[in-house]
Amino acid sequence: MQHHHHRRLERLLSTRASRALSSAVIFTLTVLMGCTATADTRETALDTLVPTIEHEQATEVIVELMQRYHYSQVSIDNELSDQIFDRFFDSLDPQKSFLLASDIKEFNQYRLEFDDALRNEQLDPVFKIFKRYRARVEDRAEFAQKLLNGKFDFTIDESYTFNREEADWPESGKAADELWRKRVKNDVLNLRLAEQSDEDLTKTLKQRYERMQRRISQLSANEVFQIFINSYTLSVEPHTSYFSPRSSEEFKINMSLSLEGIGAALSTEDEYTVVQRIIAGGPAALSEKISPDDRIVGVGDGDEEIVDVVSWPLGDVVDRIRGPKGSTIRLKILPANAPAGSPPTIITLVRDKIKLEEQAAKRSVVELSSNDKKQRFGVIDLPTFYLDSAARAEGQADYRSTTRDVERLLGELTSTDGGVDGIIIDLRGNGGGSLIEATQLTGLFIKSGPVVQIRNANGEVDAEKDVDPAVAYTGPLAVLVDRHSASASEIFAAAIQDYGRGVILGEPTFGKGTVQTVAPLDRDGKLGQLKITIAQFFRVNGDGTQHRGVIPDVLFPTALDSDAQGERGLDNALPWAEVAAANYDAWSMQKADYAPMQSLHEARYQASDSFALLIEEIEAQRLARSQNSISLLESAREEEIAERQTDREEREELYRKAFGASSRDDDDDNETAVADILLEEAANVLNDIIESRLKSKP
Repeated sequence: MQHHHHRRLERLLSTRASRALSSAVIFTLTVLMGCTATADTRETALDTLVPTIEHEQATEVIVELMQRYHYSQVSIDNELSDQIFDRFFDSLDPQKSFLLASDIKEFNQYRLEFDDALRNEQLDPVFKIFKRYRARVEDRAEFAQKLLNGKFDFTIDESYTFNREEADWPESGKAADELWRKRVKNDVLNLRLAEQSDEDLTKTLKQRYERMQRRISQLSANEVFQIFINSYTLSVEPHTSYFSPRSSEEFKINMSLSLEGIGAALSTEDEYTVVQRIIAGGPAALSEKISPDDRIVGVGDGDEEIVDVVSWPLGDVVDRIRGPKGSTIRLKILPANAPAGSPPTIITLVRDKIKLEEQAAKRSVVELSSNDKKQRFGVIDLPTFYLDSAARAEGQADYRSTTRDVERLLGELTSTDGGVDGIIIDLRGNGGGSLIEATQLTGLFIKSGPVVQIRNANGEVDAEKDVDPAVAYTGPLAVLVDRHSASASEIFAAAIQDYGRGVILGEPTFGKGTVQTVAPLDRDGKLGQLKITIAQFFRVNGDGTQHRGVIPDVLFPTALDSDAQGERGLDNALPWAEVAAANYDAWSMQKADYAPMQSLHEARYQASDSFALLIEEIEAQRLARSQNSISLLESAREEEIAERQTDREEREELYRKAFGASSRDDDDDNETAVADILLEEAANVLNDIIESRLKSKP
């Protein structure tokens, strides 16, 4: 059955690109359930900063692919050119800290000409703009280093606006000087408050500004070309990206997860290396000390001194983090939920390979006691949708897959210690994986029928189906999701919801309902490759999972700011859409009414100190994310740090009281407790449903 699914998927996603383009264009039909481009690292010093014949050839092929085969089929015109222009400048200088308003005014002549540049492969304006940007960075780096030779007065009550995404470009060199005076002053104050000596912090910051200038001066022509082309592709849709030849190699490595390191996907935002995704089974995930959106500001190998990596190229940071299995690495982290100006924390990890066993499904049991009765609910934690394709292709009888493992765990849960009263599938943080496994896993809980519909760029709709009428589990079922549940997770949750097979709990999911394929642009890899969106997923009821995600039947109070999360927060994300419903037989002819369960859930969490703590923490994170400026008055900053320390200690004490813990030395225990709160509440909701059905029986 798995081979049947694989062949149907290949037929569905096949493209006529190889016939439409020259024979040099070869498509790799690998379906990606969610991957992100990494920044290109430095190339040889012999590269000159001018467009090359390879760039012209790559542009021609990319434009052809985008026009013919991208799902959106967006025209290259003045409207798109206007977006590319703004995105290119945002990519170069997102905080509007280097270029001047006069630069933007001068280059505005190209605002409506980038569409012509793409069609005609005339890239000179792109490189002209970049050279001006490079010169401005050199000026700012020199100015910043000169400021370090002077003294700052930290008794002056003034503030620094560190988030300038919505600000105007500096009107003059004098305005830029003032902006950078405050920026350098803030950098100095941060290190002073981290108890660095004047000598050490001056050395650290001089090296940081030197690297900032050196990083830009050493960008290769390939990197500049990649920035521009991605300004084009991202103006069309956020999951379409160009990889230069060097970045293509990095992409392959990241996809294979074969390197030894910490098990985290990293990206660059402004001057920071940001944790984008934690990979299940890696050291970062197992440590529970790193979270998505954390910023890595320092790296130390073993017992060596931690080196400041602010303004480093992503490739250099990644190279420093990687290392042999068993070796130790120390990371200096600015947590995602930490307010601006907070001191960094230092964590220690042991490098290791990604462990398949840690990514695999696991089982546990949640026990509830009410009315002198005990209920037991089996939990299957599923970090990803995995399939050992190589072992399957070799014909190994015991190859690992999500569906096989979950079926085994279901058997163990239902046959051990008197069985369980219900099953909870925990998909929190599950970013997707194998579409085949999402389809077959659904088949464990339904008799047979379509699981997901897929529409390609030509408007053709086909469905992935469960053709096996066998059902592994027929009892009460809940699926727990959050804002990080994406792609294959959403397919599974949506199918369970549409069939009326179980209740969906938690937060609205990520909302990634698109399919990508990777297309090498030539035979020998000199032109790089394009990850391009070619299809869209739809539920069996006809609704899209794109953008909206899956809305739970019972919403948990953690679903705050959901409109800014996931796909909904990405620029140019494809909108929600719908197709005709597929022909499927629901589990029950009567649609379940979960409104009473929502009311019972809300009454529980409103009376719960544990949930009050959780909601308070979420609100603190929201406020931290919304902060745009910070005081440069040292006494005020010291007071803020002291208040945060007091708040942290008070929160830890509340956690001790709420959960009966004897001691909590750090926030890692708090995170575990929060996970337990939500899992226990999922069991409560499922129990409410069971009791409601028992009462309704004649």
